[in-house]
Amino acid sequence: MTIPEKLLYTKEHEWVKKEDGQVTIGITDFAQSQLGDIIFLELPEVGQKIVSGEPFGEIEAVKTVSELYAPINGTVIEINEDLEDDPDNINQDCYGSGWIIKVELDGALDKDNLLNHKDYGSMIA
Repeated sequence: MTIPEKLLYTKEHEWVKKEDGQVTIGITDFAQSQLGDIIFLELPEVGQKIVSGEPFGEIEAVKTVSELYAPINGTVIEINEDLEDDPDNINQDCYGSGWIIKVELDGALDKDNLLNHKDYGSMIA
């Protein structure tokens, strides 16, 4: 199970990567392995606001449908359009080409609700 050190994580199994006031969000290796083959995503529109702790979309796998929860407050600036044709990019490379959305952060990154790689690893152990 891969848990990159440079990312932050949520209890709902999303990862967060902050760079230059923008945040990339995806789901973790653990989450994609639990879901199985991902077949469809329902994602927000560019320009839509997301609110920390609130659902911003859905991810559908062969076995189940799960909500995606916003780890931060912000405005969607990009969605990974490659996932429309190839949602299984998440299964293949969840921390790379399988990223889900990019968000312009509203204010500072609230790390109180985010876990470092060690805490996330302990949670899923």
